[in-house]
Amino acid sequence: MFRPCGVFDDTYIKNLAIIRTRQHKIMVVLGLAVLMGLPLIFSGKILYFINFLAINLIAVQGLNILTGYTGQISLGQSAFVGVGAYSAALLTVYLHFPFWLALPCAAVITGLIGICFGAPSLRIKGFYLAMATLAAQFIIPWVIMNIRTDLTGGSQSMLVPAPVLGKIVFNDQQSMFYIIIPITCLAIFLIRNLVRSRIGRAFIAIRDNDISAEAMGINQTKYKLLAFFICSFYAGIAGALWAYWMRAISPDQFNLMESIWFLGMIIVGGMGSVIGVTFGLLFIKTFDLLITTLSPQLTSFLPPQLAQDAAAGLNPFVFGLIILLFLIFEPRGLVHRWEIIKAYFRLWPFKY
Repeated sequence: MFRPCGVFDDTYIKNLAIIRTRQHKIMVVLGLAVLMGLPLIFSGKILYFINFLAINLIAVQGLNILTGYTGQISLGQSAFVGVGAYSAALLTVYLHFPFWLALPCAAVITGLIGICFGAPSLRIKGFYLAMATLAAQFIIPWVIMNIRTDLTGGSQSMLVPAPVLGKIVFNDQQSMFYIIIPITCLAIFLIRNLVRSRIGRAFIAIRDNDISAEAMGINQTKYKLLAFFICSFYAGIAGALWAYWMRAISPDQFNLMESIWFLGMIIVGGMGSVIGVTFGLLFIKTFDLLITTLSPQLTSFLPPQLAQDAAAGLNPFVFGLIILLFLIFEPRGLVHRWEIIKAYFRLWPFKY
């Protein structure tokens, strides 16, 4: 791995460190300080978008463990986010769990349900596994809307109380920012360490060649189910945060299109990369917001009825076009360009 000119690793611990240089440490500290100061600078609308991105980033990072690192395709991540949201809501509303207890409980519940839907991965893979996980995307919302509707509210919205810490009530974008962002940073840090551990190396071995991995003694049953658990666990965290952030949840919020968006973010950012998935999320969601904002102007030359239909279909069209272009011209995602830029500046001025 390239280091900046004049920087050398003289111990194994330094070689494994995530934060390697003094400049890197200073940048991390300054970055966290600026991040924590954003509520003092920006308005509610910008903080709303940042909170929205952070919650989605947790869900996408979980899917990246399953799809990017382990090579198991899932089309049901949005449904598992819904499991986390409804688990946290039910624990809070009916069992009076505080937010700080409902969040981990909801994540564990979602992880266990994820294992149930991930069990077919032991016998099937590829397209057939995608179809098996797609079943979760239809079964879970159906259960929410038709089983014990007196508890879940069925197709209607279920209200969730705001988190409370002592006398502090987290009921606005500024206060929720200080819950969502630290949890997101911790989730990314844990995943960054996980993929460099023995577990992460086993995931990558299964992804690259599952037959060779099994020949080397890697227990595929254990690690495939563990990948599904971690993926769903992160979805449960994202769902619980979503429930407390939105304060009202319904099955329509966790649809198939959201699961496809999650996969698209991994493709655009670069599979098997923590920073790449972050790039993919920022690119897709920022582009989506931009198209949503500009669609009235882009379709203003059309007749009123046609313009309304065109504006509604513009986002899916652009999303599909972006995925197609990345698959053709940059299949390794934005992270590949990022690595090229980093390598250039790390070797500069001695690039030869």
